[in-house]
Amino acid sequence: MKAKRQANFELLRIAAMLMIIALHYLNMGQIFLPYSVDASLRNHVAGLIESFCIVGVNCYVLISGYFMTESAWKPARVFSLAAQVLFYSLLVTAVMLGAGVVRVEELSYEWLRYLFPLESEHYWFASHYLVLYLLSPVLAAGVEKLSQKTLRSVIAFLLLFFSVAKTVIPVGLVMDHNGYDYGWFLCLFLTGAYLRRYGTEKPGEGKKGALFYVFMCLFGWAIAAVCGVAERRTGALTYYGNAPYTYNYFTVFLASVGLFCLFRNLRLGEGRTADWIRRLAPYTFGVYLLHAHSLIFRNWTEFFGMGKVQGTWLFIPHMIVCVAVVYVLGTAVDYLRAGLFARIEACAGRALTKKRKSGQADDDQSV
Repeated sequence: MKAKRQANFELLRIAAMLMIIALHYLNMGQIFLPYSVDASLRNHVAGLIESFCIVGVNCYVLISGYFMTESAWKPARVFSLAAQVLFYSLLVTAVMLGAGVVRVEELSYEWLRYLFPLESEHYWFASHYLVLYLLSPVLAAGVEKLSQKTLRSVIAFLLLFFSVAKTVIPVGLVMDHNGYDYGWFLCLFLTGAYLRRYGTEKPGEGKKGALFYVFMCLFGWAIAAVCGVAERRTGALTYYGNAPYTYNYFTVFLASVGLFCLFRNLRLGEGRTADWIRRLAPYTFGVYLLHAHSLIFRNWTEFFGMGKVQGTWLFIPHMIVCVAVVYVLGTAVDYLRAGLFARIEACAGRALTKKRKSGQADDDQSV
């Protein structure tokens, strides 16, 4: 009997996707600007929202590390992931061309990005996540073999290299990709695996996680705000005005772990709510693939009329509506995509079974 997905982690998956959409809204719509450019209260509030949402991607990878080290690795999952990415890459391109939003001659060599979305990092997250999944059985074996002390030391040194160094050194580092790489995903994956094996679920741990998440988000926002205003006045501290809004900044990492622990210790009773959460969560990756297509990104402001709310407090209700629309639309499209893939898989399975029976009958007749 197939075990039910844990509703608390599925809820975190949904929350993380809503955060990611909000991040894209704030940045692609130029709602949130560097504090050195705009030091208004409105922009500080937008930056505060950014600080609380920047953890979304990290939480996704923490969930993967938490579960993948205890689950069977499936080659079919690699093909399924690649097919899903290619489906959206080509579908959105075809729809945008058919609607006249872009013209064929405008695409030029971009066609290569849409035909080979994983290799070209059209969807950066999907590309690096696939590499992580390919490595996951090796990582799982390592986690199983290592002692707690050794695993903790490995994670500490990786964090020192990928996170702590970029947090304290006030210049951009050549090896620092701001968390947009599978090196950072490796840190998160092992952290999730460590929490699975050695984390605690004592009463009150969820509340501690929530407080830790809020404190670290506020701390990161304060660093960025103070340094951004200082840059505006003196021209200094440019790096620290932007770094707290990167995935591998140490306060962002700690906030991600805090939020993860909050949901890890969250107890949702069985019922309709938990069932609906389980039904919706599997489509979150499709929501990402739909709205993060580069042809949609470049027209984001026009599609959602963000020009009308830029520089005004109306961005808050407008953001809530836009995030909800993107999530609902993306979920509906991926629901249809999943149904289509299921039919194709079923047809292929029946055809294969029929071929095997036919071959067996020929063998029997030849005896």
